[in-house]
Amino acid sequence: MTRPETWWNRQAGGREVLRVAMPLVISSLSWTVMTFVDRMMLRWQSGEAMTAAFSAGVLWFNTLCLPWGVCLIANTFVAQYFGSGNPAGVGRSVWQAIWIAVGFTVPCALLSLAGPWLIGLAGHEAEIARQEEIYFRILCYGSGGMLISSAAAAFFGGQGRTRVVMWVDGFFAGLNVVLDWFWIFGHAGFPAMGIAGAAWATTVSLWLKALTYLWLMLRKREDDQFQTRQMWRPDWELMRRMLRFGGPAGMQMFIDVLGFAVFIMLLTRLGKVSAEATTMAFGISSFAFMPVHGFGQTAGILVGQHLGEDRTGLAERAAWTAAVLGIGYMALVSLAYLAVPEFFLAGYFAMGEQRDPARDGEVRALAVILLRFVAAYNVFDAMFMVFAGALKGAGDTRFILWTSLVLAIALAGLSYLAVEVWKSDVFACWYLITGWVLVAGVAFMFRFMAGHWREMRVIESPPAAK
Repeated sequence: MTRPETWWNRQAGGREVLRVAMPLVISSLSWTVMTFVDRMMLRWQSGEAMTAAFSAGVLWFNTLCLPWGVCLIANTFVAQYFGSGNPAGVGRSVWQAIWIAVGFTVPCALLSLAGPWLIGLAGHEAEIARQEEIYFRILCYGSGGMLISSAAAAFFGGQGRTRVVMWVDGFFAGLNVVLDWFWIFGHAGFPAMGIAGAAWATTVSLWLKALTYLWLMLRKREDDQFQTRQMWRPDWELMRRMLRFGGPAGMQMFIDVLGFAVFIMLLTRLGKVSAEATTMAFGISSFAFMPVHGFGQTAGILVGQHLGEDRTGLAERAAWTAAVLGIGYMALVSLAYLAVPEFFLAGYFAMGEQRDPARDGEVRALAVILLRFVAAYNVFDAMFMVFAGALKGAGDTRFILWTSLVLAIALAGLSYLAVEVWKSDVFACWYLITGWVLVAGVAFMFRFMAGHWREMRVIESPPAAK
């Protein structure tokens, strides 16, 4: 007997979406744990080190966004080629993303020279600025590893083989944490390097991860099916097409993170307590944000695959299923932030010598309040990530770019006015970021509902209808 179709077992239903999403969610959580532990260990050394790592890390990531967005568009190409039954296109498109990543490796590393100037613009206290420069400079050396690993990982992610991504990302996140312990504090015979040790741990892990993805992609069984060893030569037409679709996606990410970076840099001027509490709140918020980023990636993969099959109904259903799951997860985590905030904050205060109990009390109390803001905007953040991922899976990157440009200008401009002109406190800044996320989530959901993405493709031509 045929089982009745349900939300769970139908095509593009809960089971199919979770099968693709769970490894990506776990992979994203591994990155979250890595960065959380990184900053937590630095907090054990000093609050200034933790704050510097957060703000400099956001600045570094901002410099990567444009090329990273181009590399990530390989997921869309792979998904649509895979869905249309073109295995050679899978191998060829991944190699173009890798060449793009290689081309950006040296320029991204050279950005380390601009670190003192970029950080000087923020006007932070001397000790925080000194540590920001160290952290930013070393991370720039790892930029190429970040880009190449993301491009090569698309070979597996775009096909829906997300377990490979989960195991590789999880392993090297764990390695990063181990190296943090050795190199920040000087264990196992290594010298104590503080914030420089944390940065080197990330850089080394990123390059080893890139090499691992390349090795996995070039194995014989992958070459037999996808011609990964034969398709390594540059294909200038395909590369131009990837830049045409990936450029707006990368620019969108750059603009989004730039607006957020300006917000963080300005908020850090409000004092050490506000800066530390904000760093903690955003660090803890990544336990909600990053797993839902996995659902956003899943929406992009499944939308791309089903559009490659010319089955727009299934593409739409997959996106809505991912949205329901992502929003449900966000709601549960938000309730935890409200009910047991001390559980999430405990690690930051677990260790460390020469602590100031009065200052710790102020930071802790403020962080509890800021987690309520995180809980307030989390559901809209899920809407933003999932529907933006679905639109990217179709290739609707120009809308994403222009909408993000408007929102980023608004966030940066209002942040400047709040801190420098109106002399507002930390709560005004957090009301601002909450409103910004709300508007972004609603805007991307309405764009998806409008349905313009249905006719979009990034591969050579739409396949014949089935």
